[in-house]
Amino acid sequence: MPSSKNYKRNYKQEYANQGGTPARRKARSKNTMARRKAIKAGKVKKGSTKDVAHTKPKANGSTFIQSRSKNRSIPRTKTAKRRSK
Repeated sequence: MPSSKNYKRNYKQEYANQGGTPARRKARSKNTMARRKAIKAGKVKKGSTKDVAHTKPKANGSTFIQSRSKNRSIPRTKTAKRRSK
C-alpha cells in the first residue's frame, strides 16, 4: 500500500529480493528441469499438487515426489524448533 500520492515502486529491487539473483535463477532452473523429467517419466502430471523434492540440494538425479506441504515446511525436531544446519 503506497504511503503517499507520489510513491513509486522499485520493481528491480523487489525482483532482486524475491530471488532474481543469478544463483537463485540457476537453482530455479534446475528445479524446473527436474519437474519436467518427472513429468516425462510419468511420476507427476502437469498441474498436480505434488512437488519434486531433492534428497541432496546439489545432486542432479536424486529426486522423489512429495506433497507440497511436506516439501516446503521447515524441518523440525521433537521440541518443534528449527533444526540447526
